[in-house]
Amino acid sequence: MADRASALRLDRRGFLRTVGVAGTAVAAGGATAACSSGLQGSDGGDGDGGGDTIRIGYVSPSTGPLAAFGEADDFVIGSIQEHFSQNPIQVGGQSYAVEVLKRDSQSDSNRAADVAADLIQNNGIHLMLVSSTPDTSNPVSDQCEAQGMPCIATVTPWQPWFFGRGGQEGSKFQWTFNFFWGLEDVEAVYADMWDEVPTNKKAGALWPNDPDGLAWGDPTTGFAPAQAQRGYSIVDPGNYPNGTQDFSAQITQFKNEGAEILLGVPIPPDFTTFWRQAAQQGYQPKLATVAKALLFPSSVEALGPLGVNLGTEVWWSPSHPFTSSLTGQTAAQLAEAYTAATQKQWTQPIGFAHALFEVAAKAFGSVQAIDDKAGLASAISTMKLDTVVGSLDWTSGPVPNVAKTPVVGGQWRTGTDFAFDLTIVSNKQAPNIPVAGEVQPLGAPVAR
Repeated sequence: MADRASALRLDRRGFLRTVGVAGTAVAAGGATAACSSGLQGSDGGDGDGGGDTIRIGYVSPSTGPLAAFGEADDFVIGSIQEHFSQNPIQVGGQSYAVEVLKRDSQSDSNRAADVAADLIQNNGIHLMLVSSTPDTSNPVSDQCEAQGMPCIATVTPWQPWFFGRGGQEGSKFQWTFNFFWGLEDVEAVYADMWDEVPTNKKAGALWPNDPDGLAWGDPTTGFAPAQAQRGYSIVDPGNYPNGTQDFSAQITQFKNEGAEILLGVPIPPDFTTFWRQAAQQGYQPKLATVAKALLFPSSVEALGPLGVNLGTEVWWSPSHPFTSSLTGQTAAQLAEAYTAATQKQWTQPIGFAHALFEVAAKAFGSVQAIDDKAGLASAISTMKLDTVVGSLDWTSGPVPNVAKTPVVGGQWRTGTDFAFDLTIVSNKQAPNIPVAGEVQPLGAPVAR
């Protein structure tokens, strides 16, 4: 277990420097810390807020290579604040307005830590919400843990969030919580998809040198041991730096070792680079299941015809049979509202961004005062809540302060209203989520 924690741990010295000089960092960058979306509370003011307003910090990547994760945040926050304006949160018998202070991590861990420190120290927030990959969720969670601020994270697999922050079996964090699936879940989903296409059972792996890549590629606790039990072997060229422009070495090794499956967790621009170079160099696996980079319509559209039948995990979609505990919207209605408001295709983080506020509202409704931080943390630690992303239960593990959500498998197919549709093709791990097609090999005739 020590090896796992060591492999996943972020730069702790860098984090401690951030905590130690948080005031200086914010003083130097406070003006740029404000979000320019025009949402209430995003003006970077002093944030005393008065005693009749619940102030919630929200950090996610709106710019940089992970910006697709935060694409729907303005819509979700705007909708949530409209809901709360009509339905104030009740705390201790009193109604409270809600103000959301959104900050952009810029897809940078140091920036994420800085804006989190600013929100905690200078903006008077009562609760922190954070979303989208360990690059943002981990440093924000670390700031909150160090400064006694309740924090709810999501869209970050629990292993890199827990072990990547130094968590160990038998221990727990005091202030920070997460809800999402784990590597064991996506390993099973991918293997279920692989089983549907005849291959030599060799999977070439694209593991970046970041918290996700280190977790997924860990030789002891990552994909390799789990997939070996299903009869698959991993061709692992080693971790590469984000922003790599030449993947010839990886492509050559995949070709030489006959990797008929492609696997990985690259950032979107890196996969675009890799996949175009793979086509140019004559590498076409029979199946590709790629996390992170293939979650979003924009990433697949950038590939044109090369995007057909690329596979990924699906953690939220309009066909998920869940309903918001706040607004009563089904997953389908929430996706439809996003498209109607933005003219854009639904994207997976919509549901999880919305669910963050479901959890926040439930937590505040469980305490007697909005500044009862210990009470908020206690409420989250024992919470069971049905949300638009499924049933959350923080009492069931797999480790303290983590609630798991379901995940299924999908492939991108030629679309109708949009260029591509993400079609659910494998639901063995969550049979209550319906499939809409079958797994198809790459290069097969397009089937919806």
